[in-house]
Amino acid sequence: MARGNRRPKGRPVSGWVIFDKPKGMGSTQAVAKIKWLYFAQKAGHAGTLDPLASGMLPIALGDATKTVPYVMDGRKVYRFAVRWGAETTTDDTEGPVTNASDTRPARAAIEALLPDYTGAISQVPPQFSAIKIDGERAYDIARGGEAVEIAARTVEVHRLQIVDMPDGETTVFEAECGKGTYVRAIARDLGRDLGCFGHVIDLRRIAVGGFDEDDLITLEDLEAAADEGRETLDEAAVEAGSTARVVEFGPLDDILLDPATALGDLYEVSLSEDQAGRVRSGNPVLLRGRDAPAFCEEAFATGRGRLVAIGSVEEGAFHPKRVFGGRG
Repeated sequence: MARGNRRPKGRPVSGWVIFDKPKGMGSTQAVAKIKWLYFAQKAGHAGTLDPLASGMLPIALGDATKTVPYVMDGRKVYRFAVRWGAETTTDDTEGPVTNASDTRPARAAIEALLPDYTGAISQVPPQFSAIKIDGERAYDIARGGEAVEIAARTVEVHRLQIVDMPDGETTVFEAECGKGTYVRAIARDLGRDLGCFGHVIDLRRIAVGGFDEDDLITLEDLEAAADEGRETLDEAAVEAGSTARVVEFGPLDDILLDPATALGDLYEVSLSEDQAGRVRSGNPVLLRGRDAPAFCEEAFATGRGRLVAIGSVEEGAFHPKRVFGGRG
């Protein structure tokens, strides 16, 4: 068979898994695990989450990967604990201490500073971050022992508040912020402004875009769903190097969220069956109804509750730009 005619490996399954990533697992590792469980042809995630962090890592399968930018551009909510009295090279528990203090801040002193950390703020990302410097990741340069010069950048923090102070050493915050914001840098800068230094000791992401904690699914739950349809291999298959493979994907597929769930901020166009067929073929369709817009820069179309396409509305007609199929 010619190379160009090879079928892609896996199923053309499509949808979102809102993965509750455990500490110690990298984002790439998480995507590979979910892709393997679903035997999916294609997978990607919406926003890296550090191995030391836990919580929401939205993972897109198949056609849902076309909606990843809409999730990445959405707001994110983090809950994080800051330990006062020390600053580290990594702004978390992984690096050695670089500055220390016996001072511990009072709640009133912390709250007085929070308005300075909301809105559009200037922030220097951590030395150990995924920022690219001359084509290299900052954390790769820092791990090599070189000093990393990272320029300040403007980020948006919509909300920053104290949710707990379990002891005099620790403050727990919740932050709602835009793309590119580092809460480790917030902890570092707050500690410097308070004159006591600080670093993150626990970090959990609890919301991304339109997804919230109710959407989270754990690895244990995913593996339990996979076990419902797992095949028992015979000795010959095992000797040939095969691994157990899910052959009944119903329980896993029931966990998937439709790709359209990532597009809550866009205008929705409901199509008839005939219109959906035309749009899937790449053709525009005229929208009818009193409330149909004449123009809309970005919209998505659904048919029978399923995502059909992302496009625009021009002169009262929906024009598809990205077309979606079924789950497979």
